[in-house]
Amino acid sequence: MTTSSSALTHFDDQGQAHMVDVAAKAATHRIAIAQGRIVMNPATLSIILEGSAKKGDVLGIARVAGIMAAKKTSDLIPLCHPLALTRVAIDFAAAPSIGTPVAILEKDKKGAVTCTATVETVGPTGVEMEALTAVTVALLTIYDMCKAVDRGMTITDVKLLEKRGGKSGRYVSGA
Repeated sequence: MTTSSSALTHFDDQGQAHMVDVAAKAATHRIAIAQGRIVMNPATLSIILEGSAKKGDVLGIARVAGIMAAKKTSDLIPLCHPLALTRVAIDFAAAPSIGTPVAILEKDKKGAVTCTATVETVGPTGVEMEALTAVTVALLTIYDMCKAVDRGMTITDVKLLEKRGGKSGRYVSGA
């Protein structure tokens, strides 16, 4: 191991993976906000904005997928604690913006959909992984629903924007 196991909370003194014991930690209100985007051909974005995808309402289904993913994070990430989430919100923004007439979309420029997930709980551990998982699965759902028309879509810039609560306090990306 090149990194000291004491610096990583998911490893014990012998370097073995373990689930962190949070029993002694105070239950506090915790919030995490994550974001990512999927870049696509303008024609694909038009299909999404028009609501004409053959598989249905792309953003509506992606929103539900993101919410479900946040709730299932501990089933996907081995050392995450199962959490009772109090709120999961998934928001989308399109570039060009949602509501832009399709005629205005430029054929030579890429379109993109940005997904932002806000996840909250009251508990002894944070919800950063739940927010990141929600964003990733929502974007993967967009890819799945639109891959028939655009296999070259790229999921990018998935990151934690902010987290609040707990012993470590507030984190803001880039601050």
